Order: sequence, then C-alpha cells, then structure tokens
Amino acid sequence: MLGDWRILFSHVYSTSLLLLWILAGLNVVEVTGSQPGIPLSVVKLWASAFGGEIKSISAKYSGSQLLQKELWAITAPRPGTNSSSETSTPIKVNSRLNPKTTAACLWEESGGARSPRKHGESVQTAIKRRLQAPGPACTEKYKEFEKSVRVEEIDGVKLVKNLAVKMEEVFRKKAEATRRLVEAAEEAHHQHEENPDLQYEYFNAVLINEVDEQGNNVELGGEFLLEPNDHFNNLSVNLSLSVVQVPTNMYNKDPDIVNGVYWSEALNKVFVDNFERDPTLIWQYFGSAKGFFRQYPGVKWHPDEHGVIGFDCRNRKWYIQAATSPKDVVILVDVSGSMKGLRLTIARQTVSSILDTLGDDDFFNIIAYNQEIHYVEPCLNGTLVRADRTNKDHFREHLDKLFAKGIGLLGEALAEAFTILSDFNQTGRGSVCSQAIMLVTDGATAMYDDVFERYNWPERKVRIFPYLIGRESAFADNLKWMACANKGYFSQISTLADVQENVMRYLHVMSRPKVIDHEHDTVWTEAYVDSALSQAYKMKEKAGPALMTTVAMPVFSTKNETKNQGILLGVVGTDIPLQELMKLIPKHMLGIHGYAFAITNNGYILTHPELRPLYQDGQKRRKPNYSSVDLSEVEWEDKDDALRNAMVNRRTGTFSMEVKKTVDRGRRVLKMHNDYYYTDIKGTPFSVGVALSRGHGKYFFRGNVSVEAGLRDLEQPDVALADEWTYCNTEEQHEHRHLTQIQAIKLFMTGRRPHLKCDRELIQEVLFDAVVTAPLEAYWTGLALNKSENSDKGVEIAFLGTRTGLSRTNLFVPADQLSNRDFLTAEDKEGVFNADHFPLWYKRAAEQVPGTFVYSIPFSTALENKSVVLASTAIQLLDDRKSPIVAAVGIQMKLEFFQRKFWTACRQDINCYLIDNNGFILVTEEQSQTGLFFGEVEGAVMNKLLQMGSFKRITLYDYQALCKEYAGSSDSARTLSDPFTVVKWLLTELVIFLLEFNLYSWWNIDLSVKAQRSRGKHMMVPCDTEYPAFVSERTIKETTGNIDCEGCFRSFVIQQIPSSNLFMVVVDKKCDCSSAPPVTMDPIEIMYNESLKCDRLKFQKDRKKPESCHPFHPEENAMECGSATRLSSALTAALLPLIAATISR
Repeated sequence: MLGDWRILFSHVYSTSLLLLWILAGLNVVEVTGSQPGIPLSVVKLWASAFGGEIKSISAKYSGSQLLQKELWAITAPRPGTNSSSETSTPIKVNSRLNPKTTAACLWEESGGARSPRKHGESVQTAIKRRLQAPGPACTEKYKEFEKSVRVEEIDGVKLVKNLAVKMEEVFRKKAEATRRLVEAAEEAHHQHEENPDLQYEYFNAVLINEVDEQGNNVELGGEFLLEPNDHFNNLSVNLSLSVVQVPTNMYNKDPDIVNGVYWSEALNKVFVDNFERDPTLIWQYFGSAKGFFRQYPGVKWHPDEHGVIGFDCRNRKWYIQAATSPKDVVILVDVSGSMKGLRLTIARQTVSSILDTLGDDDFFNIIAYNQEIHYVEPCLNGTLVRADRTNKDHFREHLDKLFAKGIGLLGEALAEAFTILSDFNQTGRGSVCSQAIMLVTDGATAMYDDVFERYNWPERKVRIFPYLIGRESAFADNLKWMACANKGYFSQISTLADVQENVMRYLHVMSRPKVIDHEHDTVWTEAYVDSALSQAYKMKEKAGPALMTTVAMPVFSTKNETKNQGILLGVVGTDIPLQELMKLIPKHMLGIHGYAFAITNNGYILTHPELRPLYQDGQKRRKPNYSSVDLSEVEWEDKDDALRNAMVNRRTGTFSMEVKKTVDRGRRVLKMHNDYYYTDIKGTPFSVGVALSRGHGKYFFRGNVSVEAGLRDLEQPDVALADEWTYCNTEEQHEHRHLTQIQAIKLFMTGRRPHLKCDRELIQEVLFDAVVTAPLEAYWTGLALNKSENSDKGVEIAFLGTRTGLSRTNLFVPADQLSNRDFLTAEDKEGVFNADHFPLWYKRAAEQVPGTFVYSIPFSTALENKSVVLASTAIQLLDDRKSPIVAAVGIQMKLEFFQRKFWTACRQDINCYLIDNNGFILVTEEQSQTGLFFGEVEGAVMNKLLQMGSFKRITLYDYQALCKEYAGSSDSARTLSDPFTVVKWLLTELVIFLLEFNLYSWWNIDLSVKAQRSRGKHMMVPCDTEYPAFVSERTIKETTGNIDCEGCFRSFVIQQIPSSNLFMVVVDKKCDCSSAPPVTMDPIEIMYNESLKCDRLKFQKDRKKPESCHPFHPEENAMECGSATRLSSALTAALLPLIAATISR
C-alpha cells in the first residue's frame, strides 16, 4: 500500500519541484558567488525535479506500472488463502483479462465504461485509484478462467545433463552421416580398377559455368545449375551434385586425380541421401590423399585477386587429425654453411609447412644444428610444447633469425632429438603415442647407424623423415637409408613449389598403422573459422565466416593386395555450425545473465558467449585463432583452473565463484556470483557447462493459460519472438523450413503438425507471457492516438521483452522518422535476444534497484549513436533479490528531448554534466562530449571521485585482444642502406625468381616468407591487455569536494538522480584544471619479460589425451620409404638384414 501511495504522489511532487528547480536555477550564479563552493541543497533540488519528471515520462510511456499491476493481480492469492505460503507452491487465481478490456478498466486513454476522472485529478492518480478498486467490468473479466502460477528454483545439474543429451544426439547424427560416406567411399574404391589412360569430364569447382571467347563451356566446366539457398547462407548451390576443387599447383587431369574423381562420384548419392535424412546438415565433403576436394552441395569457387586458390584439404585440421594419431615431433634443421641462400629459404618454408600439419593434440620442438646444437627457442631447451597456433606462430618468428655458417654435425643433433622424445614418452608427457624426427638438410655424409642402434632399434618407435634440400643427389642414398631403416619416408625438395606436396607424404606414412588396423576413429575439431573456404565461397560480407566444428573419419583402401601398405584414400567430413548447438541451449531457463558453454579435451572453447567477434576501427573483426582460446582466458577469475580441469577430465560436478562480466562491448561491468554445472558429452571429446547467476538468475516463473487465449495474443502484430531461439525445430524437415516460429507454434499446439519437434514447456510460457503483456498493446495504442500526449514526439518507441524471448514494440512516430532505426533490429546485436544473451537494456535493468529506470546512450556497432536515450526497468514479482525477473520494459526517446528536460537550470558560471553509473556522459553543454567517459573530460574531478569512493575502478583482463605491431625492423633499414647488400639482395631475389617461377610458387609462398617483403607495415597481432571499468558506489548518493588546480580551488557537487542510474555533476568554472591528466578506459598491453614468457611457453595446462592411438603395426611395409632416388645395391644389402631381423621378432 505504501508503494501505491508513492506512485500516487510522484506526479504531483515532480510537478511542484519543477517550478522550484527553475527558480533555483535562475539564482544559481548569485548563490555560488556568495558562498564558497556550490550549495548541495540546490543541486539536490535540481536532481529531484529532473528525476521525478523523467521517471514520470518513462513509467507512463513504457507501461511499467500497468504490467507490474497485472503481475500482482495474477500472483495475489484468493481471499481466504494463506498468503504466507511458499512461492514454489502453485497458486490458483482468477486473473485472465482481455487486453482491451484490461486497458478499458485500468487506463483513461483506452475509453469504455468506467467511472469518470475527477475534476483536477491527474491521469496517474486516476489510474492508481482504478488499479486499487477495479469496477464490476474488471471483476467479471478476472473470472473468465483460472491459470496456475508458481516460482521454481532451477536444478542446474538436471539442466546441464539434459543439454548434454541433446548435444550428444546432434553429434551422433552427424557422425552417422559421416560413417555412411566412409562405407560408400571404400566400396567405390574397392570396385574401381586404376586406369592411367582414363579420360573423365568432371565438374571443376572453379571452372563450372565458365565460357571461352566463343561462348562455349570451358573444359571441366560445363553448365552447372546453381540456385540460392538460405540454409547455405544464401549461396547459390546445387543440391543434386557435388563439385571438385583441385589446388592451383596440381594438374586437373593428372591420372591419379582423374581416377580418384571418377570412383568418388559414387558419393553424390550418399551426399543427397544424408541431406534428406538430416536437413540440418551443411557442407559434406571428401578430401583425397591425392589432393582434390569433393564438396556437396556443389558451389562455385572463386580465385583470389591473384587468380589462385591455395586451398589444400590435406592441410586442414580435420584431415590431419583423422589421418594420423597424436604425435611428438622434433624438427632438425641444418644451418651449416652449405645451406646458405636459396637452400635456407626452402628449408624455412619446409619447416613452416611441417608446422602446418601439426594439431592441438601434437607436441614439437625445433633444433638447428651446425657444429653445435641451437634450440630455435632457447627457452625450450630439452622439452616439447603443444602445437597450438600460438606456439607455432612463435616458432615461425624465430625461423627468420636462422643463418647458415660452419659445418654440420648431424650425429649430436639426432642424439639430442632421441633423448627428448624418450624422456617425454617415459614421463607420460606429450602425446604418448607416435613419435618422429623430421630432418631438413642438404645432405648427410654418413648413415649414423650407431645412433639409431643406440636409441631406436630394434623397436623403431621413432620414425625418421629426411627432406633433402636442393637439386644435388650426392647424399640422397644415406638419407633414404635412414628413412627406410626407421619406418619413415625420404623426400627431395628442389624448389619452393615442391615443398607442400613433399611434406604431405609423411602423413600417409604416419597413417599406415591406423589403416592396417582398419580403425575408423571419429575425430572432432575445435571451433574454427575456415578462412580459406569462406574466401573460396565468396560468402557475403555481412554474414562473414561462421564458427564451426567438423566431424571427420579416415577412408582406407580395402583391397587385399594393398593391405600391408596401409593406403589412406582420404578423409570424409561434415561441418557443424556452432549456431546449431547454440539453438539447443534453453536460454529461458538460464536467466538473464546465465549461459551455456562447451570445451574440448584440450580445454579450448567450442562455444562460449565470450568467444567473440572483436571490434577494430569500427569494423567487426574475428580473432584469427579461435581454436586457441582456452576456457581459462574467458573465465579468468578461476585462478586455479578448477572449473577448466574438471571439465577437461570429463567429470560431472558443480563449481562457484565471484565473476566480473562485461557488457556493452566491454564498456560496462556487472559483478555477480555464478554457480557452474558441468558434465561430458558422450561420444565426443567435449564437455558442456552452464552458468547460473545467484539471486533472480536461479529462479523461474511459470504460468499457464489456455492455448486459444495464448495463440490469439501471440499472433498480434506487435509481438515478435527471439530469432535465434528454438521454439520449434523447423530445420529438421524440409516441409517445415518455410515456417516462422509463430506459425510453427500454432500448427503444433493445435495438433495440425504433430511431427513438429517443439519445446512444449517453453511454448506454454510464451503463451502465458503473450496473455499477461497483451494489455500493453491497447495501452500504447491509446497513448499514440491521444494527440495531446507526446506532442513534440520526444518519445519514439516503447518496448517490452520477457524471459521467454517474447518482445512487443510500439512506435509513437513513423518508422522513417526514428532517430535510431537500427534499435531492436537484427543490425542491433546488443539490443535484441540472441542465442547467447538477453538484450543489453534487459540485462542492465535487471541489476538496477526494482522500480527504478536505467538510462543510457546506446553504443551502436558502427559509429556511436548519440541521438537517442534508452530507458528501461525490470518487472519483478516481489521486491526481493530471489524474486524472478519476468520482463523488462522501456522507451527510446530523442536525446534532444531528454536534454531539454535537464537544461532548465544549469548555465553561466558552472559546468553541468549528467553521467550514468559507469561514468559515461549523457548530457553536457559540449555536444561532442556526449557519450564519452567522464574522466576523459574532467580528469581531475574523476580522480577525486575515485579517491572519495563515489566511483570504483575495476581492473579487467582481455586475453583475446589484438594489438598493433610494427612489422618493420631496424635491421632491415640498416641492411638496405649498404649498397653492396642491396645488390646482393637483388641478385638473390632474381635467382629465386628464375629458379622457382610458376604460378603456385609465385603466389603461394608461406606468410613467413611474404612477411620479409612487407616490412614497414602495421599488423594486428594477438596480445593480452588490462583495462579499467568504473562503477558508482550505490551507498553514496551525494557528495561535495574541492580540487587544487595549481593553487586555485575548484569545487564540485555530485548528486544521484532519484529512481535512476544517473548522477548530476556540477563543477564551477573558476579554475583551469586542463593540465590534470585524463582518466581513460584505454587498454594497456600486458608486457611479459623474457623469464615470464619462457615460463608461459613451458607451462602445459591439463589436457585429456585422445583415447585412440596407432603408433605402429607389425605388418607395416617399411620398404615404402621414398621415391625420389633409388637405393644403391650396397645400401640395400646393408638394410635388408635389419628389416629381416625386425620382422622376425
């Protein structure tokens, strides 16, 4: 009752204070001139008057009081019931109101039979009187039917287990589709006889629909029907056929490729069948060991600006992980004097290509050798590191520092490599599976059989892969003998164009044991953005490359005559957009700040709200290395990695901690206490967790209404549902694809489409929300039709959102006159319900004191929009932290309208600011300062407020940041300043050009080589940053202070605006404090000293090793060990006894 009288009094009080505010403002100069400082009482009067008026406007146009009254009505117990009963007990109430009748009963604007407003009575007073004593018409309507209402505490353990089961089902379906492709591919190859003279026309992905100068289809092109399909990001695709992509450096009609393309045509039928069985599938494909890539559905590929497609499927994570077992690798690089010039360039590129073939389950190190051993990264002496993207890039940077001199002593380098691998294997570190030494050299003067006999024979657990650099073959026999004697493979690399194809050969050797075992291990990749594919597809810029995971399986030759050769035919796979997993998340059950997330066996994030797009210079940029983002980098408050390690080890359990969550693109911070629940996803290497914030986030409000009433209100034109939430699965059946969510709900609930898969529980809550919020539609319409209201069109939009993703909007001005047209549209990602978050205005309102409004100027995704102000408030069942928040309502108003309400009093000798609880300026005399952080404008005042405790600085960390780095170096400038060096450099470049010229080597040299030619440019590199956020102290409502500006004392007053998150700051103009440093929110890069960098490189977080491992097989044919040269008879004679002795064991 007391709250009701406050509402009754608010309008009269605010109107009275407005007059006093104006009068006080007229005399402010005189007051401030006659007294030291600024009178707190005057500022308090201004703040009270302004606060009363903006709250009156916000409450009136948002309809917050109406919605709150409706909720009170339906949750109030009947006369005679025990009002003190627990909230979890269902309450039966007579509360159904027809929306229009509700508005007629309760609100003046909607007309109808009701008692007239008394003479001189304000609209708000009349409303309140009627709310307290509804007339007979209202009472009758309340008796239409009953609904059940209750509050439940969310069971986090049950929630996460149900989510894990749903995800397991999605992954299982995709794995089954992949297995069908494996069976079809192996059968097709088994039936095929290789024909070196085979001529076969196939659809080349680049050449389809291309014509020559005469208008005829080019060879391997042909007419290929393509139609736009929204399921494939609106790309033009062919759902009946696949296409074949061949890397630029390979011949389209190579006999191996033609034969592979021919027999793999059998996959077309399975591709189509898989898609008909599971319409949620997207790209299916077969990556051949020969290098071609068959993709379904068929789509045209577009070369880059150089006319080249450098994509090679054998370099993709999904291919490498499926083809081989986890491995430990030591790369030995010869840097003796004979490796100078071109050979060292090719060697660097060879090492870089080897790094490309290593994945997150692999471990490696690089050792350079001449007469001494040099670890490329000295800090990592005697150890191995995980082959994640960050570590590989770190080593690539060190490769550029290698230089050739002296003589090469290979024996010591081999011994060092064997020692590292042995230590790691015996201590259980590393992959604990396959092991290999990659030798990059221009020759070996001996066979080093004494080293192999000491460290590797007779088991030969470590494979040797020598790469002979250069055209000379004088030492080829020794190197090939090493490969054959140690189950490896010998390759000779003469040019840069030869590098990739020769490096790839080792993968097929490493895959032999798996092939002979015929183990079709299912592998799952981390989250990644396949930039090469997305460029080839020429996807829409707005959509951008999608995050995905891939399920893949190897394809083997099953022919008896090749069994012991272990021939890998390739890898099949299908992509799973992470968006599909996010649709499974029951966002309505997680609450406003809750979320779900999943990680891999290595602790890397598969999906998490903080695995985010980055904004740079106003443009959305994705961090290039998504798969390298560890859970500890976003849940950084968990200093001991307790949550991460439990999930990595696939446990089921709970965890709790205090967290700081940023919103509004990192500008604001919310402090809360999260409870985490986690479990594993069966059949995958993934674990899933959910986070629930304590308080209102742990409770859920349920209500039931009749289907007929709910559907009627759901179909109103002002109603919309969250685009990225799944109420009904319309993707699973082709005939349902055209349905909107509301259409699907109607068909499901009326029984006309019983086969639709819908979340009945969520739908029931949506129908309830539609009914409860329906009166707002009539109320808003009444306001819009009343010409005397909003005559200056200061209020533009009223909006509402509920915890089930339902929203209502009402425009008070024509759409083309809106100041911010992106608000509440798909362009405004922060302002709408998304798969992983509630709208920003909803989240911020939830943390505000119940009954008060939060005001802000929205930061748009492009340039900051400074033309509007948003006001929102949460609708809560009870004034209690544990009471669930069932909705939030708000308005969008013109900034100019909002400022006009503020500027009645402040002028002349004072500076007036209106700032929010995070220190951002909403109103100031200098328009260019609107939206800025207050500390940037008034650094001295902000520093004083921090010292006094009115505001707090909160330190935050960003481990996904990108920082600018200058790509040049002083060495390059000095080098080119020497005329002799310039000539030498030009001659070297000319030689490389003449020797290596072809399209592939010209355009597809690794980025590390290109970097040498792109000095002097700024580039964005991953980094860690520390940055501040600021928040007001809620207990301090007002304060005054003085600032010493070089002997001149400047006074200021800060006063909270009642019922809001705003503060009025009044600062006198007597002193010039411009010399005081500003307080900024700029991030600072965290610089690690060399010792700490080394510790970070060495430190290995917990990981769960893959269960499958195939390091070697006794039936493996070790004589298939290289084809660049032939072994001499003497070396063959030396090798055969060793092979025979090993086989006899």
